[in-house]
Amino acid sequence: MILSKLAALAAILSRASAFLNATETSTQYILQNDDLHVTVSKSNGQVVELLLGKENLLGPTSGSSGKGPYLDCSCIPSGFWTPGGTARFKLIRDVDSTGTPFGGVVMSDTYAATNQTLEQYWFLRDGETGLHLFSRVTYFNEGTPFLRGLGELRTLFRPNTPLWTHLSSSEGNWAPIPSADAYRTGITVQDATTYLGNATNDAYVKQYSDYFTKYTFSEVWRDHDVHGQYSDGSTSSDGNTYGAWLVHNTRETYYGGPLHSDLVVDGIVYNYLVSGHHGAPTPNLTHGFDRTWGPQYYHFNKGGPDTTLAELRADAAQYAKPEWNSQFYDSIAKYVPNYVPSSQRTTFKATIELPRDAKKPIAVLAENRQDFQLNVFDKSSLQYWADIDPATGVVEIPRVKEGTYRLTVYAEGIFGWFIQDDVKVSRAAGETSLRFQWKPDSAGEEIWRIGTPDKSAGEYKHGYALDVSRPLQPEQYRIYWGVYDFPSEFPDGVVFKVGESKEAEDFNYVHWSFFPGRSNFLRPQPYYENVNNWTIQFNLSDDQLAGAKTATFTVELAGVKTANGNNKWASLPGEKYSNVPYTVAVNGADVETWIIPSYRSGSCGVRSSVVCQNFGKKFTFPAEKLKEGQNEFVLSLPFNATSTETALLPETIYVQYDALRLELS
Repeated sequence: MILSKLAALAAILSRASAFLNATETSTQYILQNDDLHVTVSKSNGQVVELLLGKENLLGPTSGSSGKGPYLDCSCIPSGFWTPGGTARFKLIRDVDSTGTPFGGVVMSDTYAATNQTLEQYWFLRDGETGLHLFSRVTYFNEGTPFLRGLGELRTLFRPNTPLWTHLSSSEGNWAPIPSADAYRTGITVQDATTYLGNATNDAYVKQYSDYFTKYTFSEVWRDHDVHGQYSDGSTSSDGNTYGAWLVHNTRETYYGGPLHSDLVVDGIVYNYLVSGHHGAPTPNLTHGFDRTWGPQYYHFNKGGPDTTLAELRADAAQYAKPEWNSQFYDSIAKYVPNYVPSSQRTTFKATIELPRDAKKPIAVLAENRQDFQLNVFDKSSLQYWADIDPATGVVEIPRVKEGTYRLTVYAEGIFGWFIQDDVKVSRAAGETSLRFQWKPDSAGEEIWRIGTPDKSAGEYKHGYALDVSRPLQPEQYRIYWGVYDFPSEFPDGVVFKVGESKEAEDFNYVHWSFFPGRSNFLRPQPYYENVNNWTIQFNLSDDQLAGAKTATFTVELAGVKTANGNNKWASLPGEKYSNVPYTVAVNGADVETWIIPSYRSGSCGVRSSVVCQNFGKKFTFPAEKLKEGQNEFVLSLPFNATSTETALLPETIYVQYDALRLELS
């Protein structure tokens, strides 16, 4: 049904004649084809008008809204900078290798005090209703070889119009946009988080949640294809439906690999190229830095009065593949520094012998000799991934730049990772398929496990379970954390009995050092009793212990928040818990304290996420510490471990578990 409607959408936007206009006036640049009209202002270097047919998708410019897509960054010594005020421009008119006309505008602005330059590229092709974007950052300054971290880099489609009625962050997560009236009666409960429950008739409140935060509409990059905003026709000038979408047609220039998650839409349609959200790493601006992000594609579409959000979203999603428009991108490579044409790309092919029971296996190519979650050290690093066929172990990743990579493989149900450095990808190899064998981590006989090793804390209480109190039933982790009152849900703390307790009911999605009162709208006083120590109880038989010399307890984390918060690279000597001591006790005696490093830190659970920096630790101790019958582990964070928070955020330290297991050998 959706496929047939996509064909109808194409017919709506098609024209018999071809037309592409790329012109300059005294105040602006105009890119226009039969369906889309785009105006870039010379005064601010931003898109200030965007018409699909006769419908104004942006609305009037007012301050920072009614604009986009445009570029900004957190990258100058004082913080944020929106380039364009002193910009230089270039207008492009050309025909690609298929004979299709296209036009482009390049905006380039230099921050004179530090000699760093931001460039934004917009391209419009005949027959398409979208903009192809590239963004470039350079820093050349021998006198100050290290400037600062590139904290954020993003493009924003930021409308100022009642046209848009709904948000869509992924196929399964969408909602009405909260009304202005809802915000007028709203209460700020946490940084970037608002209680809207007073507006009982608001569509968002009735259908989705009493709370709104932009982090509710964040997504993990692995399977993400498109996000954006939808107009249901009730506010459009012609009664038709409209969509504005950011398409992930390429992902190679982002950071953090398939486990990276970021903001995507909240009334603004974002393309976050760099951010520290959820503890993501960010690169340093050092002398010689020159990197181009893209291409990504902002797609704008129109449907009839009855066309659904899902149908317009599917229309955009068809472009979310790296092979799409490759001939066009090759044609514009001469205009875009650092973009790699097809002549320097090939298909990576491999067969990987997987562990038995590996589910949803994935192969990642990224910066060599580096955890792909931290792939920001080489300024030219790229990343690619694809699902592995679990039946055959075969994987193919198209359009990989020739080079040397680390190959990382992981899968649901399997502890650990397969890692192979110095994997060479070249066109000269032709159709050659590489072969690898993944032997899973094993420290003996597995006695038990808690959770599913899937790089996520979603299987635990308030993770992926749906909030059935609202018709749209969002996953519980997406909702403001304060609604899940740990003291009343776990009055005796977490006591998990292996073989009896259930992860989804008896193991919380966050292990707090204390339950915070700061930014807690429903319980403003912190709570300390039975919070920081979690207990696991389990029975062992004489047969299981017979001959056992060594016990190995594996703790895999899906996220941690230390006193560094998202500032993972900073040295903060005033913060006691930049590095967090985590202790495991066995039958009343401590066996080891693990110092969780600050560079793994990120705001995860309180920012509506269950997938952040994934890493782990094996605690090894003599099996004689165990006994026949009931045994007990106690997992401890420091009591009342706090961090300094300048924004309205919880001050507590916490971890989120992926999975745990006990092995004997």
